[in-house]
Amino acid sequence: DNAVEAVERLITQDKVDFILPPWGTGLNLAVGPLLHGAGYPHLAVTALSDRAPELAQLWPNSFWLLGTMTGAAQGFAETIAKLRSEGKIGNTVAMLSVADQFGIGLAKAARKALKKSGFDLVYDRSYPVEPQDMTAIMTEVKQLNPDSFVAFSYPPDTLAITERARALSFNPKVFYTAVGTAFPLYKQRFGADVEGVMGLGGWNADDPEGKAYFKRHMEMTGQEPDRWASPVTYASLQMLQQAIERVGKIDRVAVIKELQTGTFETILGQVKLENNLYKENWRVGQWQNGEFHGIAPATLPGAQQIMFPKPAWHDD
Repeated sequence: DNAVEAVERLITQDKVDFILPPWGTGLNLAVGPLLHGAGYPHLAVTALSDRAPELAQLWPNSFWLLGTMTGAAQGFAETIAKLRSEGKIGNTVAMLSVADQFGIGLAKAARKALKKSGFDLVYDRSYPVEPQDMTAIMTEVKQLNPDSFVAFSYPPDTLAITERARALSFNPKVFYTAVGTAFPLYKQRFGADVEGVMGLGGWNADDPEGKAYFKRHMEMTGQEPDRWASPVTYASLQMLQQAIERVGKIDRVAVIKELQTGTFETILGQVKLENNLYKENWRVGQWQNGEFHGIAPATLPGAQQIMFPKPAWHDD
């Protein structure tokens, strides 16, 4: 409600020229109708939704750059299927998911992808969005001794789940947490224990444009960027800037048209959207030697081989 009111105020009272998007899937879906109705370009860059292709048609002013839930879930399923085909893991998977649009959607997509790949989902539980002690849940998961663990989590949960896993010495062969895993805070909190942890996203850490962006981010903010949505968000702003410059005036209709049809030079490389969608998304990343590298799809530039096995947690 607050997000909708704020966007309404920007449109009707402040009459701003352009509006940058809110953070997260739920908020982008909430303000989408407003931005469409008022004719503003909507860079839905931190929204992960299977409805993205449909929404891109419903709201042709909207642009979706982070991929779909099905894509992310399939990326995870394909990653562990590869390890299983190499004889490195077995069939059992334990799954947690936060109980909002993000977690519900990803869990639904993961159930389908894991079933199709022949995995045995031995634990499947959602938990409330509000912060909570994860001890009881993680104790239950540990007792099942799954080969792979996946949590479609938000940053507070990602930290809490990892903390409990360490405290309980729960160290499955595959350990995956979602939003927050790529954050610098995650590495700061857990140090060497991030090695081998998988999560949503990733990036090409060896790309010269990415390295230059990383350096500028550090110089400006004193902090590292996250290794997933931060570079994609920056690239979307490069696209918006180039579109405005090409149009040469404050003409939102023309800027939207340019975003729909143009080709842009960004820190992700050359970007041209397909039906308002960016499809070169990293689906799975992994911390390796202090960097969160993209590992899937393996066809993307800079993709790294899977680090296996995940090192054991360190004793505090």
